[in-house]
Amino acid sequence: IILHLMSNTKIKLGFYWAASCGGCEIAVLDINEKILELLSFAEIKFWPVALDTKYCDVETYEDDFLDVCFFNGSVRNSEQEHLAKLLRKKSKILIAFGSCAVHGCIPGLANLFKRDEILETVYLTTATTQNQEKKMPKTKLTVADGELVLPEFYKEVKPLNKVVTVDYYIPGCPPPVPLIINAIEIIKNNALPLKGTILAPNISLCDSCSRNTNQHKIMPEIRRIYEIQADPKICFLEQGVICLGPVTRAGCETRCINGNWPCTGCMGPTDEIIDQGAKMISVIGSILKVPEEARLTDKELEETINKIKDPVGTFYMYSLATALVNKKIK
Repeated sequence: IILHLMSNTKIKLGFYWAASCGGCEIAVLDINEKILELLSFAEIKFWPVALDTKYCDVETYEDDFLDVCFFNGSVRNSEQEHLAKLLRKKSKILIAFGSCAVHGCIPGLANLFKRDEILETVYLTTATTQNQEKKMPKTKLTVADGELVLPEFYKEVKPLNKVVTVDYYIPGCPPPVPLIINAIEIIKNNALPLKGTILAPNISLCDSCSRNTNQHKIMPEIRRIYEIQADPKICFLEQGVICLGPVTRAGCETRCINGNWPCTGCMGPTDEIIDQGAKMISVIGSILKVPEEARLTDKELEETINKIKDPVGTFYMYSLATALVNKKIK
């Protein structure tokens, strides 16, 4: 990259959108006037959502043609896997951009179901579906004008690094603007750290949260956020609301917390945490108040656990695809 800057030639960038909602694409535009600074030293060569670039064009690129490629979205089908491998080959630096690429994110929750269950729900059993002939999608179909092809729908969702080697990671759903700007500055100044680095602070969200005033927290009971009028000055955990701040990486500027909403974990875990959801379960187990010198009966324990609605969605909303147990096992 530094050779490009020294020779006054612009570095070549690429952006790709795989299995995700598209919020990461919007986040790039949210840097506002900083995009002018980006375009002063970089040229976007591949960005399907904004430029009319064909896959066949990318296939003709020389290897390492792109200096940096931002890949957002997890890998759900064969087309996305093909592009992941193609862009890895054509890029000097590949960045997993956003929670879907880094951890699997919301699409990763589909790993709770088998592929056939998903297809049957979408094409057969949903109340609004009209499919009397019970037709199901096929990867290939021969018609008069030739062969039509659809990508293969895979059995599970994978984060980008389960498919190709990733150089850097920018988490978030979507990535916070300050982290995007920081990445741009790092690229511009040729100050990239060791490969494999997550370009976000390696501290927990609690360390940057203004509500974190009590080091000895007690969770009085388990409540859902709509069941109380949350005090904006008191830690959610101390109000009985599950907040993933203790096991989630900082860097989001506590945007949800500032909106009086508990952290749901989109920035992913810090480096020392192996499994974000399991660690949060451990946190709750250590701070949940129980009667002094008493043990919960089996019934009381079950009642307490049942207050946690949708445990997987609560503890693994963004990280199921990278968890130790990353799919439903029967």
